[in-house]
Amino acid sequence: MYHGKDHHVYIMTNKNRTVLYIGMTSSLNERVRKHYNSEFRGFSKRYNCQYLIYFEKFEYVGDAIKREKQLKGWRREKKLNLIKSQNPDLTFLNNTLQGL
Repeated sequence: MYHGKDHHVYIMTNKNRTVLYIGMTSSLNERVRKHYNSEFRGFSKRYNCQYLIYFEKFEYVGDAIKREKQLKGWRREKKLNLIKSQNPDLTFLNNTLQGL
């Protein structure tokens, strides 16, 4: 079912790019802001996952949820290869989001 908004699967990391956090949201700008400001408890706050390094856009929420689960099941090397296919230098993308 289409709900009139885009959904994103995203990957956050810490300053040294040693940790990967995968999530899903219907408001990527807002979600990245909250990660950056450490507004979430748990894994992303504990490991300072404040920097966006990858995202994918989906029209249907079910597709985004399915993809999030798929990526979470991957080994780190496979995740990094995916990220590097779009973002070879693992550049922080936080400041590039406004227009999506």
